[in-house]
Parts: sequence; C-alpha cells; structure tokens
Amino acid sequence: MHEESSVSQSPSVNQTGRPGSGIDTSVAHNARIWDYWLGGKDNYIIDREVGNRIREMVPHIDAVARADRAFLARAARFLTEEAGIRQFLDIGTGLPTANNTHEVAQAVAPESRIVYVDNDPLVLVHARALLSSDPKGATDYIEADVRDPDAILTRAAATLDFDRPIAIMLLGVLNFVPDTDQVQSIVDRLLDAVPSGSYLALTHPTIELGGEGNVEAMAYYNQHATPKICARSGEEIGRIVRRLELVEPGLVSCAVWRADADEDGVLPAQVPQYGVVGRKP
Repeated sequence: MHEESSVSQSPSVNQTGRPGSGIDTSVAHNARIWDYWLGGKDNYIIDREVGNRIREMVPHIDAVARADRAFLARAARFLTEEAGIRQFLDIGTGLPTANNTHEVAQAVAPESRIVYVDNDPLVLVHARALLSSDPKGATDYIEADVRDPDAILTRAAATLDFDRPIAIMLLGVLNFVPDTDQVQSIVDRLLDAVPSGSYLALTHPTIELGGEGNVEAMAYYNQHATPKICARSGEEIGRIVRRLELVEPGLVSCAVWRADADEDGVLPAQVPQYGVVGRKP
C-alpha cells in the first residue's frame, strides 16, 4: 500500500469536509491512511480507523510506509549524485512530507527541475509545499491521472526538456491500476517519451517478501477505502521494467535497495514492497 494515488476517484466535499472541494471525509483514502502510518496529521477519523485495522493484520505496515519513503530519498539521491539526472517527473507524489523529491534533488543540484503529478484533492491543497523550489531550479504540480500519460507528458513539457534525460518516479502508484496490461502500456508510453539515459524508479506492494498478510489486509482495504489497490509479484514487476537496465541491486525489497547498514553492520529488514531503479538504454 502506498500514499500515492494519481488515479481517479469519486469527487465530492473541501479540506474541512465542506461540499465543493472534492475531499470526501466519509470514506478512508489511501493517501491519508499512508500519511497516518507515517505519523502525519493530514488524515481523518475514518482514515485512522481503517489504518488501525490494517495495522492489526499487518503489524509492520508502518515500517513499510517508512521504507518506501526512505527508498524515495535514496533513489533521488542516486539519480542526482551518481546518474547526473537534473529532471524528475514524480507521478503519484502523495501528500508532502520530509525528503520530497525536489528537496533531495535540489540539495545536491539546485538547478534540478521537478514536476509532481497527482489527482487527490488533498494533495492539491498542499501543493504549495511541493513548489518551494530553489531559485536555480523549478518545481511544478500537475493535477492528472496516471492512466492518462499523454496528458501528463503534454503538461510536463512546460517545465521539463524531453530532449534531455528525465527520471520518472512511479512510487506506489501502479498498484492502483489493476489491469497489468494497462500498467505496461502506461510505463511503455512514459519511457517512449524520454531519451536514452533516462531512468525509472518504481515501488510496488507484493504478497511476496513476507507479505502474505497483505492478502487479507488488501481485501479489507478494498471494502472500506479508496482507490482500490492490488499486489503484484516480482516476476510481474520484472516484466513491466524489462526494457530497462536495472541499477544494482536490481529488483529487491525497497527497504534494502542501496540501504546503509547500521553501526553493527546490519541492513534493514526487508518489507513486502518491491523497489527498483532502471536506466533506459
């Protein structure tokens, strides 16, 4: 499960639950549940109730949320420091928290340009936190659906130069698209739009890597929250990114991807969330 939710959902209500804002406080929402697991405050009673019930089924769910967020920081740092990327297209960004993509990238390279994409009304409310760019670089926010990559690419071109390498960030968003063929089409369309030397970073929940509890938890979530979610196997994710040259250590639990060992030399425990970064040849 993940905070990112750049997929369509039913409209209705504002950040205080009044009609007209598109924020429905009567139904739990993934971005807000994820925010709750991360210790944030942008959530409602219904989100905490569903989040607590899932925590009973998957006691390590908070660790999954933290590991996914830490993966974002490590991946963005690798892409900026080692791969030399200066442009990011972050689709399904979720609610702003610590170490947002532009903060990590611009700390290394202030000239970095970042476009965020989501269609959750609550993320839009907080979008100004995603636009606090270093003056040498730029950030933008697009309200759009991951299932409409052409619209995303058209609008992102106002900020990003598609003749130069771009890192596409798809962290915990493809799990909201149940049709794997559609997911493949989305990824292929995005990769077709960027030049050689571009990268894609992806995380995705699974029932592998000790994630057997996700079966019950996702069934409960899909009955009580929105948008609907699904898990995928490592084999399925591997096929989705088959066009890419995978960065070491390849497709692994996001918790251990290029993670540092603690002072005793122990790496973080894996969580049932795959993480991968790959380069377009």
